[in-house]
Amino acid sequence: MKFQYQFHDLFNPLIQALNNLGGSASIEELENEVSKILKLTDDQVNEIHKGSRTKLSYRLAWARTYLKKYGLIDNSARGVWTLTEMGKNTKSVSPQKVVSVVRGDVQTPTDEPIEVEIHETQWQNKLIEHVQTLTPQEFERLCQRLLRESGFVNVVVTGRAGDGGIDGKGLFRMAGVISFNVYFQAKRYVGSISPSVVRDFRGALQGRADKGLIITTGTFTKAAKDEAQRDGAIAIDLMDGWQLAEKLKEYRLGVNVQTIEDVNLNKEWFHSL
Repeated sequence: MKFQYQFHDLFNPLIQALNNLGGSASIEELENEVSKILKLTDDQVNEIHKGSRTKLSYRLAWARTYLKKYGLIDNSARGVWTLTEMGKNTKSVSPQKVVSVVRGDVQTPTDEPIEVEIHETQWQNKLIEHVQTLTPQEFERLCQRLLRESGFVNVVVTGRAGDGGIDGKGLFRMAGVISFNVYFQAKRYVGSISPSVVRDFRGALQGRADKGLIITTGTFTKAAKDEAQRDGAIAIDLMDGWQLAEKLKEYRLGVNVQTIEDVNLNKEWFHSL
């Protein structure tokens, strides 16, 4: 069965998910909880919308945008979503009313958000598509630079054939006290990465690393995410294409962010002289 929920169908499951999670949650936690609420199959969770983003992730992003503009939820600079005071007192909403209020009209909810708002996600798609054109060596160096900007030291690219997919390693110091040896794999990839990739990578890390990290321009299946955090095994952190794009923007790596100055006239001020 395909993923058939549209963004407005996810308003109430999203509100319920936030309530289930104590009023606040990361995007990943919300996606997992909504999947449980809707009883989605692995195929539905993994179905790709475009590039490295699943339909669930894409449409939940629009659901969050609409509920935020409606005043029920808000997000912090670190990407944690929370229920507002209004949201805490709202158990369910009319999808039609939310869409009408946010859009300022009485349109019937459609398959996708209105075209004027699509530009908000276009830069991520363009960035991911361009990164996918890099050579494997260029992508490895990009990952190396990203890890250095993220606080890793002694980051080196190994890229040796037959090394179980290990492309490099680095040292991450937490609070300048605790250090972790982290080995990473750089997968310039289109589509979803399966759990077998995670298992093979973990096998190559045995006795060599404290943690592993897979960075990809694609996405990860639900089974791959579950495998990455399997109890009793070396934890593997996963960074998909969407997260990679956000990190490149955060550190201004190959991305220029322009801030437009908005100057407004305060007529009353002049009359108060």
